[in-house]
Amino acid sequence: MEITRVSIVGMGSLGLIFGSFLYDKLGSDNVEFIVDKERAEIRDYGHRIINGKSYDFKIISGDEAVSKSQLIIFAVKSTSLESAIETVRKSVDESTTIISLMNGISSEKIIGEAFGMDKILFSTAEGMDPIRTERSLNYINMGYVCIGTDKEDENKRNRLNDLIRFFDRTEFPYKVEKDVMHRLWSKFMLNVGVNQVVMMHEGTFETIQKEGLERDMMIKAMREVIALAEKEGIMVSEKDLEFYVGLVDSLNPKGMPSMRHDGLHRIKSEVEMFAGTVIEYGRKHDVPTPVNQQIYETIKSIESKY
Repeated sequence: MEITRVSIVGMGSLGLIFGSFLYDKLGSDNVEFIVDKERAEIRDYGHRIINGKSYDFKIISGDEAVSKSQLIIFAVKSTSLESAIETVRKSVDESTTIISLMNGISSEKIIGEAFGMDKILFSTAEGMDPIRTERSLNYINMGYVCIGTDKEDENKRNRLNDLIRFFDRTEFPYKVEKDVMHRLWSKFMLNVGVNQVVMMHEGTFETIQKEGLERDMMIKAMREVIALAEKEGIMVSEKDLEFYVGLVDSLNPKGMPSMRHDGLHRIKSEVEMFAGTVIEYGRKHDVPTPVNQQIYETIKSIESKY
């Protein structure tokens, strides 16, 4: 099926970066953000300023959706996933393809349980450096999306090919991954180190780009993920760690991960999805995870004061 329209759930940094890019390529009628009824009723809710350009995005209330989505992109926080699934429920039918740009290693399974794993392609986004306020966003590096399938069958192959053709037609930045689970775990490793350490030290990317205790903690937290990935049969290596540390070093020093934005706005973070998941897998495999335990306790202490 040719993909000509895209629906996005989530108006955070990822949703706005990629949504604005597709808006410029496809036009305002073919890019929509699906939101709950309360947000849909807010005046000018779709108005955003991105890299100095004004956008008035098409906003659709999930409760009132009348047409089915060809492609749905989940770009919400893990704390909002359950409500986001209900928001888009009326927009999904058998032909809908779904990708998740969410952090972590579990969102595809959760979305698949709601709508069917046959509709899910696996993906992750990398390389962004946004600076965001309530209604505006600026970035230097747009990043890209890695895509792939969890299994090789005709349905998944056709959906992946449809998505590749859509990305090629719109010049959307992407990479096809032969081993997408390796990529998801590698990105998880990155988030566990970068997002959490920058948040707990109330910094920016510069905090972990320079030598010091913060950078050392980031790398140690990432190495705990490497040990757990091996137990799960996913071969994440020191070479992968070096690649992602290099990626972080290339980002705008004044930028910051989404978790730090949450801290600035006194919003509960995704620490359960990051350190919480590492600790859970550590218990499962009897692998010590002291660095993530320290991070978890520190961030929980910070959030207890919100």
